[in-house]
Amino acid sequence: MKELGGTNGLSRRDFLRSGLVFGVGAQALASGYAAVPDVFARAVLSAKNAAVQNDKVLVMIQLGGGNDGLQTVIPIASSQYRDFRPQLSASTAKAQPISKELGLHENLKGIKTLYDAGKVAIVQGVGYTNPSFSHFDSIRVWETADPARRQQDGWLGSAIAKNYDSAGHPLVGCACGTTNVPGMLRDLQATLTVIDDVKTFGFQGGQNVEDVMGTLYKSTPGIYGALFDTAMTTVRDTVAQLRTSSAKYTPKGNYSDKVQLVYSSKNQLAAALQLAAELIVTGTGVKVLHVTLGGFDTHYTELNRHDALMNYLDSAITAFHDDLTAYGMADRVMIATWSEFGRRPKENASGGTDHGTASPIFLIGDGVKGGLYGETPNLAKLDQLGNLSYSVDFRAVYQEILASHLGVDAKEILGQSFDRVPFVKAPA
Repeated sequence: MKELGGTNGLSRRDFLRSGLVFGVGAQALASGYAAVPDVFARAVLSAKNAAVQNDKVLVMIQLGGGNDGLQTVIPIASSQYRDFRPQLSASTAKAQPISKELGLHENLKGIKTLYDAGKVAIVQGVGYTNPSFSHFDSIRVWETADPARRQQDGWLGSAIAKNYDSAGHPLVGCACGTTNVPGMLRDLQATLTVIDDVKTFGFQGGQNVEDVMGTLYKSTPGIYGALFDTAMTTVRDTVAQLRTSSAKYTPKGNYSDKVQLVYSSKNQLAAALQLAAELIVTGTGVKVLHVTLGGFDTHYTELNRHDALMNYLDSAITAFHDDLTAYGMADRVMIATWSEFGRRPKENASGGTDHGTASPIFLIGDGVKGGLYGETPNLAKLDQLGNLSYSVDFRAVYQEILASHLGVDAKEILGQSFDRVPFVKAPA
């Protein structure tokens, strides 16, 4: 941050000209009293030092709770699978074959259609050394891309801070359908936006919150007043811009959150993806988006619960891809799923599965080189704890997303290089 003279008379114009970083203020708004959405921009994305000059967008979908990979990409030819899962293996009868050994869950019909069109890559056996079975701990590992648990910043937050001019363009990184900044996007030098309700676009708490904040910043002298002034002006200007975007956007996919899931959840994935599509197709400058679907911690009566989740996930992703396709933008956007861990190969006495290790990641989009990557999990060779062994380090998947899709220096973000998993058609 530059040191300025005469700060008592500092105007907003002077403040912006001086190049002060707005990231900390934006994050404070996102995590504190500001509403969701907290800060937006009239965001036309500009690359830092002209290092990144593509129009690619990444959408991360978190499958919160630990998705059961063996119920998602099912080993239909494995007798061991049937032995391990006398109840859950009923899914093999209606699974959709994608190879002699594997089939997609029967409710992933839209994703199967995209897979057959070469637009879905499935990386099998993704995990890391010395895995944690704690939700909190393993989520942190995936969010920071650091199995050693030393890193605090999110890998995507770091990518934003190091590669994009996000100061004054808070929509570069955006979380939809939540009230918190996801750990993957968190970085003190990255300006981020959180939106939980597409219909309000205002402060949580209503107009009174904005009036109080306005009074505070007007009565605060010097550089801090200028910072507050900048924050408030950005909020007002860009909320107006997003309302304009909302008015211009007509969804062209069949989004629906009217789904009777068999578990209690407030996760509205379809609504979050519809908002993501709006931000993308109306040219707001968004680069990285994060959405979440919870409910995957299936310790008991998993069969029906997981079936419903697969159906909901499939319908939301299909609507999103259809929407982007209709707007001619499906080649720009990559969808990537992630979950903190898989489930154990053997079902438990409650007809569910407990916390496990390796599981598949899906990469979806017109720019994806579809097919299977990694090694099919070997149920005959479990580790000492009776879990699947991983074959692909999750950071190798991140590396391909960063380098080949987003076109940034992956080693700068991840700290080292990994064997390439080439699921991008035309690397940036």
